[in-house]
Amino acid sequence: MLLPRAAFPQHVQVGDSLPVIVLAVVVLTAVVLARYSPVVARLVRAGGDLTSAILPRALAFSTFLAGVILLFSGATPPKSGRIGWLVDVLPLPIVEISAYFVSILGVALILLARGLQRRLDAAYHLTLWVLAGGVVFALTSALDVEQATLLAFMFVALLRCHRFFYRKSSLFEERFTRGWFVAIGGVLAATGVLAYQGYGHAIVSTRVFWQYDDLAQAPRAARALSLAIVTLLALSLGRLLRPARMRLARTAFDVQEVQAVVEASPRANAQLAFLGDKDIIFDNTRSTFLMIGTAGASRVVLGDPVGPFAQAAPLVDAFIRDCERTGSWPVFYRVGPQLLYLYLDYGLAVVKLGEVARVPVGTFSLEGATRRNLRRVYRKLMDAGCTFEVVQPEQVTALLPALRSVSTDWLAQKRSREKSFSLGRFDEAFIARGRVGVVRIAGSIVAFATVWLSGQHAEVEVDLMRYVSHAPPGVMRFMLTEFMIWARAEGFSHFNLGMVPLSGIRTGAVAPLWNQLANAVRSGGERYYNFQGLREFKEWFHPEWEPSFLASPGGTKRPVIVANIASLISGGAGGLMRR
Repeated sequence: MLLPRAAFPQHVQVGDSLPVIVLAVVVLTAVVLARYSPVVARLVRAGGDLTSAILPRALAFSTFLAGVILLFSGATPPKSGRIGWLVDVLPLPIVEISAYFVSILGVALILLARGLQRRLDAAYHLTLWVLAGGVVFALTSALDVEQATLLAFMFVALLRCHRFFYRKSSLFEERFTRGWFVAIGGVLAATGVLAYQGYGHAIVSTRVFWQYDDLAQAPRAARALSLAIVTLLALSLGRLLRPARMRLARTAFDVQEVQAVVEASPRANAQLAFLGDKDIIFDNTRSTFLMIGTAGASRVVLGDPVGPFAQAAPLVDAFIRDCERTGSWPVFYRVGPQLLYLYLDYGLAVVKLGEVARVPVGTFSLEGATRRNLRRVYRKLMDAGCTFEVVQPEQVTALLPALRSVSTDWLAQKRSREKSFSLGRFDEAFIARGRVGVVRIAGSIVAFATVWLSGQHAEVEVDLMRYVSHAPPGVMRFMLTEFMIWARAEGFSHFNLGMVPLSGIRTGAVAPLWNQLANAVRSGGERYYNFQGLREFKEWFHPEWEPSFLASPGGTKRPVIVANIASLISGGAGGLMRR
């Protein structure tokens, strides 16, 4: 039978105000386009034409709005006449289940709107299914024809826009910004307020929560909203417990190709491609590659492309386009000044990380007044019985047990752990690829350093420098001096002492925020990292200082990117808590 209209509270329904909502959306869109036309122009330039720039964002907004409408409709009493007709035709369990699904699908549409905003292919397909289900359950829960019509219209509109949603990224990797969290929280709070206004204390009464009846609309709404909240919490928990990303393994054939490019490169740190902790991406000619580590949303390229600069632009373009397709952040860590124009062309923000110390070994010697202190330390170590030898790769394997003993002692002294990504670590296979300089006293190894050699005899770069606790003071200066003399004899142009983080960054009232933060970190972290001491140590060799930069998305993303890079270097989030 038909339920009497008086049996249901009389309130303004979402369906009644649907024309007003549509009109408000149209007016709001017109105001936004007029107010933010420069922003729209930039979006058009970035996305191609007006349609590809605006339509995906409009569909994401309308999907979010549809989710809000579903939640609000589940929180407000249905129209009495329609619910009366509905319960005469459908069994009560169908009406009950439909009410639950209306709220659950509302939550789903709100979450999927973020995926549509980022143009995810998976979000597109799931949104179509949710909209189709919303049409059915809007009718079977409250015979809401207006709501079903709106969802059907959105389904048709989205069905014809697949080409705009092309990113192949997992929804479980999706990140919500602070603005999205605020919007979702606001919608849930507004839903609760509407439910309380519509049903009063009945919506929060545990006594009637499990009441099932044709007239028990308040308990039905309470159960539906509770289920929607539980769904949201379950999805959030699933996101927190998601597994880590799998890393693709490289094949021996890849290593052979990398070897050919590294041997021709003037960059000594291109040898880090053999460390095994980075993915390698080649250009179409197989003559240039990128070394990439992935942490969170960041895809971090170590340095500039390895290979001819002529091939750098198309490779960088392909990499950034791939990041755009997958929704990740393109990051170039420790790049030189030569290709900054290229990163700026893609809208990346560039900030200074520090300075690299490079000693021109062609003119290096211990003569002259400027080398007086270094000469004194060198002769003191010679008198103490120190001898130096450069061990060739084929001889390194036999020395590995002794080198590991020195390394273990050094790590214990420094209370440190192995690093990676932009630095080498004590990996026996990696160390055995290159030269190792050792310092002996009475035949026993008291210190060693590993170096990388570049192609074209451009530079030698030092990596690991480790010594035992009883080594004489100044042993590192002695060893580096000997290594530079060796590099000069071998015909190399420069000896690279590595980067001093946060060095050479200008500060002052007009300096950018990054510089101010870098100065604060350098000052506050001096007791832990000894930034100034590291620069003073390298100044002993009178190097040429070359700036090193970070090119990445800026703004609020940069702190996250810096944390991701630190995680890569430290070997994971756990390494950040230890030195």
